[in-house]
Amino acid sequence: MLLVVLTFIILLLLNMPIAFTLGISGIIYFLTQVSVPLPVVVQRMITGTQSYPLLAVPFFILAGHIMNASGITSRLMKLADALTGHLVGGMAHVSIVLSMLMGGVSGSSNADVAMQTRILLPEMRKRGYDDGFSAAVLACGSLSTAIIPPSIGLVLYGFVGQVSIGKLLIAGIIPGILMGLIMMFTAYIYAKKRGYDADGKNKKKSFKELISAVKESFWALLFPVFLVMTIRFGIFTATEAAAFAVVYAFLVGKFIYRELDWLKLKEALKNCAEDNAMIMLIISMAAIISYVLAYEKVPVKMASFIVGISDNPFIVMGTIIAFLLVAGMLMEGTVNILLLTPIFLPIVTKLGFDPVHFGIIMAIMIQIGGITPPVGVNMYTVCSLGNIPIEDFVKESLPFFLALMILIAILIAFPKLSLFLPGLMK
Repeated sequence: MLLVVLTFIILLLLNMPIAFTLGISGIIYFLTQVSVPLPVVVQRMITGTQSYPLLAVPFFILAGHIMNASGITSRLMKLADALTGHLVGGMAHVSIVLSMLMGGVSGSSNADVAMQTRILLPEMRKRGYDDGFSAAVLACGSLSTAIIPPSIGLVLYGFVGQVSIGKLLIAGIIPGILMGLIMMFTAYIYAKKRGYDADGKNKKKSFKELISAVKESFWALLFPVFLVMTIRFGIFTATEAAAFAVVYAFLVGKFIYRELDWLKLKEALKNCAEDNAMIMLIISMAAIISYVLAYEKVPVKMASFIVGISDNPFIVMGTIIAFLLVAGMLMEGTVNILLLTPIFLPIVTKLGFDPVHFGIIMAIMIQIGGITPPVGVNMYTVCSLGNIPIEDFVKESLPFFLALMILIAILIAFPKLSLFLPGLMK
């Protein structure tokens, strides 16, 4: 097992793609263990992807790409600008609100931050925003996209932990909105101090203009409502809702907005295939490591170690959160969910925490890993696309990081914030 860990660390340091890092590390274990036959590697790779709930992932990804190709993003941006563009730090608020609205479309914070960096960063520079602050707002604000349904991370957590995916998706609504609001509050404080968009040039939109923006975005805004209501009333399972999302996105783009042509659909299908290939390869390789961890009884040993730290459930939860924070700094989010859910979920449920509640906390912590060095995917995306030094980003992202940790403490102290909406489900 030590050899597997060393191999994993060395490959990470060599910047080996995470899927191959997982696969090679897992195979090393089977090559050194005579008691476990080598064909088990192939069996685990195949069975790791053979799951009906897992079908929700490619469907949600495809729906997101089709919606983006249908002109929905531009309409949502117009709505975000109408709602918050007149405030101090207006462009920062537009970015954060757009991420909250995009949560009902893409389900991927990394896709959201890449899109926003290309569109909003040039305008933020024109208005005198510091690059570091702009990058921090774009990357940190995008995190709510992955918590508000549909959330790919929550689907994977539900798949691995055998937790209701429908309840998880609905549970992400209130925490996702709170995440956006706390990001807006933090951005407002710093924008006020530095005078970003404080000259009053951006006039508050009239009620007529606001209604017009809502009308243009109506079908985009209706999608997450459809998603939640069909799951809530048992019309669709989460997987069926994901398939419905694809049909909905196509009909809206083709017949209502009339911006989805064959070339855009072809590009959306291509991007979807690439994203799904990457995610499914990671899932299949992670299945090898998951088998190794189970065979070596790592979850049981880890549980005994963590529970042995204290009898206080909140201290144990704090320990787990610290572990998730460090793991998020070192590994990509999908891998963390696939590998750590089987380890930590039995511990927290034994301590009396609801698995849906813990899923939201874990998903947020995994997302925080996207803005922390050395392996912050969102951080590298915005800094590379915007040609912004990493050190500037890290400095300016600290207030947002602290705000997110305060949010985690609030969610732990008040579990009803996560469990109220799922409690309404039958």
